[in-house]
Parts: sequence; C-alpha cells; structure tokens
Amino acid sequence: MFRFFRNWLDRRAIAQASITPVEWDVAFAALPLLDGLSGEEKNTLQELAILFLRRKSIEGAHGLVITQAMGLIVALQACLPVLALGLESYSGWSRIIVYPSGFAPQRVVRDEYGVEHHTQDELSGEAWQRGPVILAWDRTVYAGYVDGCNLVIHEFAHKLDMQNGVANGFPPMHPDMDGAAWTRAFSSGFDDFQRRCARAEDIGIDYYAASSPAEFFAVMSEIFFERPDLLRRHYAAVFEQMKLYYRQDPLSRLH
Repeated sequence: MFRFFRNWLDRRAIAQASITPVEWDVAFAALPLLDGLSGEEKNTLQELAILFLRRKSIEGAHGLVITQAMGLIVALQACLPVLALGLESYSGWSRIIVYPSGFAPQRVVRDEYGVEHHTQDELSGEAWQRGPVILAWDRTVYAGYVDGCNLVIHEFAHKLDMQNGVANGFPPMHPDMDGAAWTRAFSSGFDDFQRRCARAEDIGIDYYAASSPAEFFAVMSEIFFERPDLLRRHYAAVFEQMKLYYRQDPLSRLH
C-alpha cells in the first residue's frame, strides 16, 4: 500500500513539475555527456531529476544562490548513475551543499603516535556517510563535458558505495552479480593502476584513483560514464562489472 501511494505521489510530482521544455533543453545542452542517451532514457532521466529535486535539498554556501537551472545541472548528473537503479539508491540522506569554488574544511588528524595535527586541505567535493554531498560549483557546472572527469558522478558514486557501510569500493551487489568476480576485477585493476602510477605512466585516468579502493571505484565510475572506451581498453573486467552494477552500457552511446 505504501509503495502504491509513493508511486502515486511521484507521478503527481512529475505531472505538476514547473520545468519548461526550454529549461530542459538548456540543461541538456550544458551537459554534452547526456547527448548519447536515447529519447526514452532522457525522459526517464528527467523524471528522476524532478523527483531528486523534490526529495533532496540543494543549498548554496558562502552566499551562493542556487537557481533552478543550477539545480537541474546537479540533478541530471547525479541521476545518471541511477538511471536504471532508481532514486532509492540515494536513500538515507537529503542534502547537497554547493560552494562557489573549492572549500577547505579544518580537520584534526591523529597520527600513529597519538599526536593531533590540524589540517586544512582544499577540496572540490566530498560525500559523507549518512550526511550531505558537498560540491564546488566551478567544477560542477563543467563536469558534464566529456573529458573523463566528473565531480558529480564521483561524489555520488561514493554515496552508492556507502549503501552498505563505509566506502570501500564494494557497493551492494545485485542478486544477479557475483561478488567474487567483482573483487577479482577491482583488486586486479587497482593493483595494476597503482603500479602504473608508480612508474608515472599516464593512461588518461586520474592518479587519484590509486589512493584507495574507494577512490578507484569513484574515479572508474567517472571514466565508465565519460570515457567507457578508455576503461574497456585498459580494464575490461572492471568495465564489465560496472555494466552489471549500473545496468547501463555507456559505450553504446559514444558518437
């Protein structure tokens, strides 16, 4: 009964959305990443974006005012990874905080000797377990250009990874997936990428992916949606596992 009522509310929200065709056109034009989607996929993405904006709050920081156009830029990119999974994959939290540019939170880090150190490193994005996603607008507004880097997909991939606890590069598997196959593909890929980074070998993938299994998954998610040809060329097994997980094949959308 609850599911039926929720579906009814969702359909009503979609029907009553105030976003005009022109506003949709402007948003899609700003995100070349979405050019390869079919008409049906674009319609589904629009519906997800409407519901995303209804269920999540997007708040500006440091005086940044979030317009509807900006909200669409965030929502369309955030919903692309869950195009075939649904918004329930983003359940359990509700806020997105957007800074005008990079932000530098103060942190206290305890070293191996128990000594506390105060750090303040500049970041462009962050995802907190059961907390908000934080984005820098100057990196978000251009994230949809197809260059292999996408801050929004990166941070929302972390949110998917956190569905079963701390981000570790092992999000919840679907019933038709083999967890052992995922582990083999990602462990092998991560080890190989770390070796390539140690040799300063540039294959077009951000070295940040070598920093941890969680970052490897998030960066590979960026590559999966933006440069699937590059991912399949270097890490075919990872590419196949991501196809199963995201239930999408971005390679088929390449022009």
